[in-house]
Amino acid sequence: MPVFLPYPLLADMVLALHVAVAAFVVGGLALIVGGNLLGWRWVNGLWFRLSHLAAITVIAAQAWFGAACPLTTLERWLRSRAGEDVYGGGWLAHWLQRLLYYQGPDWVFILAYSLFGLAVTLAWWVFPPKPRP
Repeated sequence: MPVFLPYPLLADMVLALHVAVAAFVVGGLALIVGGNLLGWRWVNGLWFRLSHLAAITVIAAQAWFGAACPLTTLERWLRSRAGEDVYGGGWLAHWLQRLLYYQGPDWVFILAYSLFGLAVTLAWWVFPPKPRP
């Protein structure tokens, strides 16, 4: 009996996770800076800050080493298994992909991710994380 694997649905789920990671990285820095200016203590939680720093570190390292993002690779593989275009899917997938994927020379992404990583490091220094008391 063949096993039915909903590859298009799985690909869309990976894409949604990918967008969530990107939103966490970008929005996380905004929350750290804005939250500190507004006196929100939770934005300096050690686990939040460590996971945020780890995320941008992995992203920047992938860019520097020319490695493809594993989420992009997985999504493409799932779409190919589903018989879809690599950048295919339904209406929601189309717009999420437009939000997430950009074309440009590698050096642009290396520079952008590196500068963003420096901004996260600066925020770490200006607004140091605090372990729970």
